[in-house]
Amino acid sequence: MKKEGRKSWKRKEDKKRVVVSNLPFEGWPHKENPNRHHRGNQIKTSKYTVLSFIPKNIFEQLHRFANLYFVGIVILNFIPVVNAFQPEVSMIPICIILAVTAIKDAWEDLRRYKSDKVINNRECLIYSRKEQTYVQKHWKDVRVGDFIQMRCNEIVPADILLLFSSDPSGICHLETASLDGETNLKQRHVVKGFSQQEVQFEPELFHNTIVCEKPNNHLNKFKGYMEHPDKTRTGFGCESLLLRGCTIRNTEVAVGIVIYAGHETKAMLNNSGPRYKRSKIERRINTDIFFCIGILILMCLIGAVGHSIWNGTFEEHPPFDVPEANGSFLPHALGGFYMFLTMIILLQVLIPISLYVSIELVKLGQVFFLNNDLDLYDEETDLSIQCRALNITEDLGQIQYIFSDKTGTLTENKMVFRRCTIMGSEYSHQENAKRLETPKELDSDGEEWTQYRCLSFPARWAQDPATMRGQKGAQPLRRSQSARVPIQGHYRQRSMGNRESSQPPVAFSSSIEKDVTPDKNLLTKVRDAALWLETLTDSRPAKPSLSTTSSIADFFLALTICNSVMVSTTTEPRQRVTIKPSSKALGTSLEKIQQLFQKLKLSSLSQSFSSTAPSDTDLGESLGANVATTDSDERDDASVCSGGDSTDDGFYRSSTWDQGDILESGSGTSSEEVLEAPDPGLASPEFCYEAESPDEAALVHAAHAYSFTLVSRTPEQVTVRLPQGTCLTFSLLCTLGFDSVRKRMSVVVRHPLTGEIIVYTKGADSVIMDLLEDPACVPDIDVEKKLRKIRVRTQKHLDLYARDGLRTLCIAKKVVSEEDFRRWASFRREAEASLDNRDELLMETAQHLENQLTLLGATGIEDRLQEGVPDTIAALREAGIQLWVLTGDKQETAVNIAHSCRLLDQTDTVYSINTENQETCESILNYALEELKQFHELQKPDRKLFGFRLPSKTPSITSEAVVPEAGLVIDGKTLNAIFQGKLEKKFLELTQYCRSVLCCRSTPLQKSMIVKLVRDKLRVMTLSIGDGANDVSMIQAADIGIGISGQEGMQAVMSSDFAIARFKHLKKLLLVHGHWCYSRLARMVVYYLYKNVCYVNLLFWYQFFCGFSGSTMIDYWQMIFFNLFFTSLPPLVFGVLDKDISAETLLALPELYKSGQNSECYNLSTFWISMVDAFYQSLICFFVPYLTYKGSDIDVFTFGTPINTISLTTILLHQAMEMKTWVLFPISTRNLWEVSNLKSSEN
Repeated sequence: MKKEGRKSWKRKEDKKRVVVSNLPFEGWPHKENPNRHHRGNQIKTSKYTVLSFIPKNIFEQLHRFANLYFVGIVILNFIPVVNAFQPEVSMIPICIILAVTAIKDAWEDLRRYKSDKVINNRECLIYSRKEQTYVQKHWKDVRVGDFIQMRCNEIVPADILLLFSSDPSGICHLETASLDGETNLKQRHVVKGFSQQEVQFEPELFHNTIVCEKPNNHLNKFKGYMEHPDKTRTGFGCESLLLRGCTIRNTEVAVGIVIYAGHETKAMLNNSGPRYKRSKIERRINTDIFFCIGILILMCLIGAVGHSIWNGTFEEHPPFDVPEANGSFLPHALGGFYMFLTMIILLQVLIPISLYVSIELVKLGQVFFLNNDLDLYDEETDLSIQCRALNITEDLGQIQYIFSDKTGTLTENKMVFRRCTIMGSEYSHQENAKRLETPKELDSDGEEWTQYRCLSFPARWAQDPATMRGQKGAQPLRRSQSARVPIQGHYRQRSMGNRESSQPPVAFSSSIEKDVTPDKNLLTKVRDAALWLETLTDSRPAKPSLSTTSSIADFFLALTICNSVMVSTTTEPRQRVTIKPSSKALGTSLEKIQQLFQKLKLSSLSQSFSSTAPSDTDLGESLGANVATTDSDERDDASVCSGGDSTDDGFYRSSTWDQGDILESGSGTSSEEVLEAPDPGLASPEFCYEAESPDEAALVHAAHAYSFTLVSRTPEQVTVRLPQGTCLTFSLLCTLGFDSVRKRMSVVVRHPLTGEIIVYTKGADSVIMDLLEDPACVPDIDVEKKLRKIRVRTQKHLDLYARDGLRTLCIAKKVVSEEDFRRWASFRREAEASLDNRDELLMETAQHLENQLTLLGATGIEDRLQEGVPDTIAALREAGIQLWVLTGDKQETAVNIAHSCRLLDQTDTVYSINTENQETCESILNYALEELKQFHELQKPDRKLFGFRLPSKTPSITSEAVVPEAGLVIDGKTLNAIFQGKLEKKFLELTQYCRSVLCCRSTPLQKSMIVKLVRDKLRVMTLSIGDGANDVSMIQAADIGIGISGQEGMQAVMSSDFAIARFKHLKKLLLVHGHWCYSRLARMVVYYLYKNVCYVNLLFWYQFFCGFSGSTMIDYWQMIFFNLFFTSLPPLVFGVLDKDISAETLLALPELYKSGQNSECYNLSTFWISMVDAFYQSLICFFVPYLTYKGSDIDVFTFGTPINTISLTTILLHQAMEMKTWVLFPISTRNLWEVSNLKSSEN
């Protein structure tokens, strides 16, 4: 028992890494440092050294069977008994091939060596105990346990645990574009307990022990704890880890301790180099090479047997049969064996030694033309196609199944707020829908698009427009701001220029995404809710209020607060906005505000407001005039960032407020302290909202349109500006980030007015609806009925949104008592400090908090189809490609998008399977199969492919008009039932009858499992295309993975074989370039095999007339250089430039793509036909000269020269017949080549 306990303890210890500070051991022997077992920071990605290059490179090249074969031939040729050529001459071809490949490998390795040298010699600041300061050292000198100081815009040299940041909130901003391609900044937090440092971090005072997990390649997973000298522990995760290769942004100074260094860093563990994939043609070539070897062995056997038989015809030993040294002669059997080996050397040309090199050169040429195709260039994103895998270009022409993501792949991934429902009341936002019907954005030349909307200006501004600017002096307009000119009751916005090019772009903030036109009905209620919010006091209600006013306020507060959006301004982009506390109180009491509100409701809103108090004035200005208006105004679409306030009818106006006059609120702060009036002297800055996802950005922009503006966010607090210009600062107690398992996000805040602890949650409706409080548990019957009514109506609205193709999110809240939260926070801290089962414990604590929620409402966000998607899908379907959509969205949303992009037609019979039960799933599959089989009874008999019944691809004329098309829609739960219940065979059989398959609510793992299932079971060529990190596993599982350079970073691109900017580019990539690449390479390979067999058969036929002696009638040099020079260039030109069909024809007739799917250009039959053709042509080329010179006394080489000339001419003419595209330059080159061959043969 003790031994087992020790082993278990040892296994746990092996999974941990212990790191201590190196400072106490500075100057000590290396073997006494506890961190000595950890690797250093020097990296080495080069494979060779000067001494190891030649032996190591030769060893690697001999792993290729063809090279090993020819080296064996060379060695065999050095044996005197069996040699056919001069040994030195036979070495030339393989030496040239090995030398060319070695030079290429050496050049690539030299580039890696130079890159390693530059990286290892970068400089960084490492703390020295001897110098009592940070000293400059190279990256290669960094060790685990060192303290590193980094400054803004510096690259992180190793994986470092953040211990200090110059940011008062303990935040360090990180750009991870080098790892995942995402340009939006990430926030990293100082380890808890170190964030309150107001002075510089002192490394010598650090005496803690760090325990974390062993090095691994999970970029977004890291866990550990810090053990203090008093044995207390503080947990940390990936939010405190700075990864090697990332760049420090917007942080003056950051200090941390090295956890992983060199090849143990997460970046290096993920840098496994380019993945090697073998194309379908390459696999076919390997098979046919073995066939060629079989032909070679058969010919050698014939030669060996013929030699033995021929020698047996002599009664005495002929004079050319030389005896051994002892006077004895070789037995006929042994002589035949030696002749077998001689024939292998003689006929070695049958195996094309230069084929593999030629294929690599052809693929490089094909990739060059792919990269330079302007039709595959996207001007908007300035991106062209990227070919990341150079060895599978021909597979683009053989695709049979495409698996596509929906969001960001078929759609724009530009999330636009469209509709919302609050407390069961739906707000359709018709004005916003009209705006989105004809979106107009400014182009690069500054062209203006104007939209007019009616507007009544506040009377005070109308009387004196200069008042707003004149109180503290006029401020000049910046390039990113707008000038507004009143025109006859309207206002006009003119762009004063685009953003400075030096400023980094902000993701998810295009004009169509950030400009939201508010719903008029909701806008009025939002104004009431905002003023109601200010009337709150710390007298908390006994139970949550279900009034519409309070729910609207909470709804928009949730939209504003429940996110991880970083706030900056256009004047200082990516510089986080922070709000300092102030003691300035509101100038007017709450009673006065309420009186003013009543006055505003009863009187005409177009009259002048009194300006006796600043708060009255600003409140009047922010509320504006609420009179009947027409839908006409002009909006500024040039500004990339959101700015200003929104008033009635969506009028955006720069309200005035003072950044320094907003209070940080707490539980004990009074209402008058937390509400602050804006200072009318300062102009509001325009805000940039940098979000990690487009959904978050869309909701923040929507809240901003209703003047619930996110002003500032720090780890401790978040500030929201209300429509009337006052600000509320919420204490941020905890953030539960979004993950794909929970499918929701929550923030825990303390309300600055009531002091309540509130949990705001947003997430997928399928999850949130299950977490709502059960109405049956509510004692009040009226409240119970109201809750049920709200839930039912909200669900109807969610279904309506989904049918319209909108992405849905539910918004909910929960009020937590002080005692419950204190208890929960204690459990949360324990989970964070745990190293074992940390993820499970954190998940459990999140689920404990996120329950018994109160539904506030839901949102509908539109993700529009990309341009050209329907046409592309229609063309791919005509080409015989099956298209499946694998998405995590709701089923109704996916089905609607499928209809929009022509994946499904209105006349299609759609089978939807939604069940968790395996037996139910099996019965539904059986029922659907039987029904579809009945429809297809009039078709041709079913075929079987690898054990699966497949419907006939050519329905009869009588059934063509009767049999309807079918589509299949399943969800993630059904997929689980299929995989767990071993129902894959029935599922695949059913999909063969369906024109389209939609898998909804599927996880990344399920996506990859589906791709592998179809690829392996149906033995088809698959292609996966996606744009996000959740598509990486699917992309890597397919034969070809394509990433789209979209709005979700570059993870998909970095894992793909090809990268494109738009889904529509897939049409030309497959139908044109795919067809060309396959057709060229396939025909080139067939030609290569043909020409070698044709040429080597000349020698084989000659053996019948020379007693199978292994002699030749062609000069050795001509035989050796046949593949290397005489016939090398034409196939290369053919493989790179030939076009059997024009691009226009291929696009107009997608059915032509099916030739590649069926491998019509290169398959088993075409191989053997070309072999028979080669035998036939070699017979003609040999026997025509033979019959011509028969009976003459010419010498052997005079006989062989015309044979060689005729055969070369025939082989090159055969190549000319294969070519479909002719231009002047290749013809001239080929003619010169033939002339040179003739001259060489004559000599």
